[in-house]
Amino acid sequence: MTPQRALSLAHHLFLVAMLAVIVLILTTAMALQYVWGELPCPLCLLERVALFGVAFGILQNLRGPFNDRNTGISLIFAILLLVVSVRQTLLDIYPRPGHEYIGTAVLGLHMPVWSVVIALCLLTAFALRLAVLGGDAHMRAHPVGSFGFLVRPVQVLGLAVLGLCAVNTLSVLVQCGLGECHTTGYALLP
Repeated sequence: MTPQRALSLAHHLFLVAMLAVIVLILTTAMALQYVWGELPCPLCLLERVALFGVAFGILQNLRGPFNDRNTGISLIFAILLLVVSVRQTLLDIYPRPGHEYIGTAVLGLHMPVWSVVIALCLLTAFALRLAVLGGDAHMRAHPVGSFGFLVRPVQVLGLAVLGLCAVNTLSVLVQCGLGECHTTGYALLP
């Protein structure tokens, strides 16, 4: 294996691992919603949108020819996740009258704080990928398809992201209708 091909494989494995972690996070969020009855607040829904944006940017690089714009899309959505989750965390530090802290703690942290951690981890992962593995020109010469064993995991993760996005979209439409979601007085099935 040439050094350029090995570097391309390392990049692809890194992106597949990032996508797998995002799918795990989104699956956990949906499990908290449907199994434990933790309905997402409007800011939580924006955090999910941001995670889907990061996932779609990564998927675009894995499924098609590699493009730096796709990495840029993922980075923009990771920054959006950070901004929204920091805002929500700051709002929950000192709750407004009539608004209690939303959700239960997971491993001692509430979901908005986890979203801050996740956003920082995503931004750090992208930075480390560029710092350690360098530029991405070699990925155009060696797409995922040239590594046969990666094709199926990318397809499965892509379908998982699309399925989670569809379920999330349907649940938001049932929860909020076509109007604005509110932080109080809403249920999944009114």
